[in-house]
Amino acid sequence: MTQFGQYPAPTHVIAHLSDTHFLGADEHATGREDECSDGALLYGVIDTHRNLRRALQQLERSGANPAALVFTGDLTDLGEQDAYVSLRQIVEPVAARMGSAVIWVMGNHDERQRFAIDLYDDDPATGLAMRPQDRVHDIDGLRIIALDSTVPGYHHGDITPQQLEWLGRQLATPARHGTLLALHHPPIPTAIDLMALLELRGQSQLAEVIRGTDVRGILAGHLHYATHSTFAGIPVSVAAATCYTMDLSAPLHSLSGVDGGQSFDLVHIYDDQVVHSVIPIGDHAAVSGFSAGFVQRMAALSPEDRLDIFSNKTSTVTVADVEAGRA
Repeated sequence: MTQFGQYPAPTHVIAHLSDTHFLGADEHATGREDECSDGALLYGVIDTHRNLRRALQQLERSGANPAALVFTGDLTDLGEQDAYVSLRQIVEPVAARMGSAVIWVMGNHDERQRFAIDLYDDDPATGLAMRPQDRVHDIDGLRIIALDSTVPGYHHGDITPQQLEWLGRQLATPARHGTLLALHHPPIPTAIDLMALLELRGQSQLAEVIRGTDVRGILAGHLHYATHSTFAGIPVSVAAATCYTMDLSAPLHSLSGVDGGQSFDLVHIYDDQVVHSVIPIGDHAAVSGFSAGFVQRMAALSPEDRLDIFSNKTSTVTVADVEAGRA
């Protein structure tokens, strides 16, 4: 790959998706369009399966081939077994084609036992499925820690002292490419006042554990809108939901979920930077662009000629000239 600018290729590309909110099978789903699954419609309106399929189709066509797909919680809406099964059936074939690992993170709408058994094939006899679903993943030297911020029976978030001790032990040894921490409840303020009732509690204790470690970024969900901040000096990126999103332009003190604005994120990891990019889900009309042939021709030119053709406002060389090899 030609390096057009100052930065080399990233060491890792991660896809960050959140809040799929799958429901179980819908006995009345016959006759729906082929691209839809048999999952029930969320609120009778949102086809969560179709939305996720579209997101994965866009991701696959991009050629990004992320090293991992990280799903930051609320994978199902009611914790139903067939919802988890259908989620795997949709995600895993795409991930396999792209060579991507799949990392599942617990959300407040998920149920620990079903999550562990249906997504990670844990043996229920061990009792591990009833414990917080904290897991460590090594993605070619990039450590991704999935931290279970859920409170059984509630929708707000919290992290136990035992989990914090465990997290501290994991972070005591730095990873080769650093660490991403993935959890459902983001440790940042929310722009929707009612959502503060369901925020992550005990944030100061979490900050004490991760401050000064090799954690380079925090991935979260829960809010149903894309937002960014910092926590303990670490960048935080919240991915909007693939199911539905919250309308931040709704009247003050209201809570309005809408069928629009769904997206997922691409996370590009560099030696000393992490870049988060939001990708809207859906088919949108192309109004401008350049062909692959144009890019290939530009790659064959010298850096000076590229600037003279592509950056110089007075350049008389056209895209057609470049694609035809006349430049």
